[in-house]
Amino acid sequence: MKYAKKSLGQNFLIDKNIISKIINLVSIQNKNVIEIGPGKGALTDEILRKKPNSLSIIEKDYGFFNELKLKYSNYKNVKIYNNDILDFNINKIKKKNLVIFGNLPYNISSQILVKFLKFYKRPTDFSDMIFMFQKELADKISGKFTSKNYGRLSILTHYKFDIIKKFLVSANCFFPKPKVTSSILHFKPRKINNHKVIKLSNLEKITGIFFSNKRKMINKNIKKILSPNRINEIPNINLKLRPSEISPEIYYKITELFEK
Repeated sequence: MKYAKKSLGQNFLIDKNIISKIINLVSIQNKNVIEIGPGKGALTDEILRKKPNSLSIIEKDYGFFNELKLKYSNYKNVKIYNNDILDFNINKIKKKNLVIFGNLPYNISSQILVKFLKFYKRPTDFSDMIFMFQKELADKISGKFTSKNYGRLSILTHYKFDIIKKFLVSANCFFPKPKVTSSILHFKPRKINNHKVIKLSNLEKITGIFFSNKRKMINKNIKKILSPNRINEIPNINLKLRPSEISPEIYYKITELFEK
């Protein structure tokens, strides 16, 4: 019997009601599903009961990978990969009608989110993504403009997705029990975006420059990025504001001008 590895941030979801609640957030019948970090397969069992067209599983832990291979050997529509999701080429398993689930390791969950932000290019790349995060991080990801949680991560995420906060998950629902509460977020690709950022890495760079001095006014940092003529192209820009007082739309516009 395998046990959780602290080094991999493993906490296994054991509450069957919560597992069912997560899977029932979206219809997955006849759809293609990706599951990240299934561990012992508690979520996987429930996914398969819903009869997806295919299920691609990515598990870093070699011991669990072998257990899962044995457990699901009779399922022809299940493919299991022994890979670190951060190194894995998602295009290998890219299909239509894609739904993605992940009970993510707390220590790399923001990196995994950014990886999928960069993977997503068109609204048809996938229909739904449901991830579990530490509550504190989930609040930062979903933080709305002017809220205390608004920042780089919410600016990046809202460029690609509409975010629906679903429900909290108590530490008692896991083994071993973590020291924090978790939160389920449901990401839906934005169908319409008025801005055209070519590379998300440029938006990362721009927000990194501004939020590295988040208590200071933006006037000095914006001049490092754009010429005075370009700055004048930004509607209603106020150079005396601080980074947290600038709307996401202005960050997207700054990135567009930077890319030109």
